[in-house]
Amino acid sequence: MMNVTKPLENKLALVTGASRGIGAATAIALAEKGAHVILTARSAPALEEVEQKIFDAGGSATIAPLDLAANDAIARLAVAIGERWSALDIMVLNAGTLGTLAAVPSIDPKEFANVLTLNVSAQVALIQAFDPMLRRSPGARVIGITSSVGRKPRAYWGAYGASKAAFETLLAAYGDELAEISRVRTAIIDPGATRTKMRARAYPGEDPASVKPPEVVAARIAELAVDGFETGHWERVEG
Repeated sequence: MMNVTKPLENKLALVTGASRGIGAATAIALAEKGAHVILTARSAPALEEVEQKIFDAGGSATIAPLDLAANDAIARLAVAIGERWSALDIMVLNAGTLGTLAAVPSIDPKEFANVLTLNVSAQVALIQAFDPMLRRSPGARVIGITSSVGRKPRAYWGAYGASKAAFETLLAAYGDELAEISRVRTAIIDPGATRTKMRARAYPGEDPASVKPPEVVAARIAELAVDGFETGHWERVEG
């Protein structure tokens, strides 16, 4: 019988970009609902702060500091997790990089390659590495965080928007491939205007208090993790 107050009890979740913003808030929200959450990001001290918040609230978590763009880092992470747990029930693909906003003719090729590496290639590597564990779950949920510019192109957002469009396509294709042969389900969430460091970089003159906090997005992601969804689910989180 499901624990009403801890509906994700005995579930394993992995959240990327979990050191701050939406990722950190999502990790905390999932832990509050009973999941054991693996936190990944580059900054170990920041991850430790999130982990401590989870512990203080009575939850459980494990930190795994790593650079998703580093060679073989994701494969090593999957091996380490697979040695301890048999299945992965929730994977939130939140990590990403904005890059520099620029007109298309002015996009720096090296920086564009870095954006594609983290926002696209690393996401594919995560899906590939954890696919066996996701398939072993009785009802795996894979939730990807996107941006409206991935569907509606906007001036100066070409590089980031292109990376998110590619990410959406790849995650949706993965979900479609497994829809009839497994219990893995995929969803894409557009958080909309949210109070994050990435948002502050993109809109330096904006009052942070004028947009919703990341906890609003995290709460919705946690709801989806509990309630489930059909593959192909897409939604924008309003404030």
